[in-house]
Amino acid sequence: MTIKKITLFIFLLITLSSCDEKAKTRAKESTDNIKKPVKVAAKLFGYNLDNFKVINNKIKNGEAFGTILDHHHVWSPKIYEIAKKIKPTLDVRRLRAGKNYTILAAKDSTEQAKVFIYQHDLINYSIVDFRDSIFIKKVKKKITVKIREAAGVITNSLSQSLDEKHVSPVVANDLSDIYAWTIDFFRLQKNDKFKVLYEQKYINDTVPAGIGKIKAAYFEHVGKPFYAFNFVADSVVGVQDYFDEETNNLRRAFLKAPLKFSRISSRYNLKRRIAFYGRVKPHRGTDFTAPVGTPILSTANGKVIESRYKGGNGNYVKIRHNATYTTQYLHMKKRKVKVGEYVKQGDVIGWVGMTGNTSGPHVCYRFWKNGRQVDPLKQKLPAAKPMKKEIQEKYLSFITPIKNQLDNIPY
Repeated sequence: MTIKKITLFIFLLITLSSCDEKAKTRAKESTDNIKKPVKVAAKLFGYNLDNFKVINNKIKNGEAFGTILDHHHVWSPKIYEIAKKIKPTLDVRRLRAGKNYTILAAKDSTEQAKVFIYQHDLINYSIVDFRDSIFIKKVKKKITVKIREAAGVITNSLSQSLDEKHVSPVVANDLSDIYAWTIDFFRLQKNDKFKVLYEQKYINDTVPAGIGKIKAAYFEHVGKPFYAFNFVADSVVGVQDYFDEETNNLRRAFLKAPLKFSRISSRYNLKRRIAFYGRVKPHRGTDFTAPVGTPILSTANGKVIESRYKGGNGNYVKIRHNATYTTQYLHMKKRKVKVGEYVKQGDVIGWVGMTGNTSGPHVCYRFWKNGRQVDPLKQKLPAAKPMKKEIQEKYLSFITPIKNQLDNIPY
């Protein structure tokens, strides 16, 4: 090999070595520039969970607040002090079995509880902190609200139809309240239809946390349409109410029935043959069958004028609503109101029973108009106050897009 070739070979080796070193340097610099992930401390209501031993559990039947803290090494005098201090905000005697709680305990050898967190429901919590001084605070998890749609054709009941679509039974209950003055929910027909826009609450946008208000609804009962739109007609009072597509208030002065869910077992009938008596005897009431203990509601505002036990009527309550209307509720298991009390529409006045002359649990609902007993189901009952004319245009503009959305929901 000539000297020239040897010199060229050495030059190539030096060049390749230099390039390799540069590549290694660039690779190292590139690696150094990659940000390493920063560990984020887990937190709960502002507490750094890395600083505690975290115990999650449920309150067992018969388990008391003191038992829980004693199990986590808090002495009895301290437990008594805590319970006394927080009682105005959280009465520890009323903690319910099955509710979740969290203990934040010391991470040392004592593992002594320092914070007690009680979960009332998915949203509401009470935090009892007794690390140094004792204090309690109530917190709520942040929730988001989304508008959901549901629609269906009734084959058996509204509750069943909604359940088949995996909609909370709360929606059925709220719909029965909204339409309590306009639709007899005890006499829904097969093939009646419904549509509803309602609020669904979520925690972290994913965890369902209950139902909000019904935004709007549509019911087609025996071929007749019934719209309901949630609206604040009086901004001074700020009370929400439900109105139809023509600005009429859905409320009436009287509810259709004194029970939320039931069925009519016997209607007002002056020629009814009563099995108990074995002869024809006028029945001047409407019987609503329901299990013993079902709450009985006052169908309108008024003053209790009778609350007593008497013969075949059993336990009963009688309410004067005004100079025109009076109602009576018979066969109660127990009465809740006394003579002279003022009750509001929907207030519980007693519970379904079998007192007096009756062959089964029900409430006999009697209705007087101008001192004469009449059939309440055939009365044209007075409506609530109409919407003020000056806000009707605003209301109609407000409901237009909502009505379009309702109309376009497929069954």
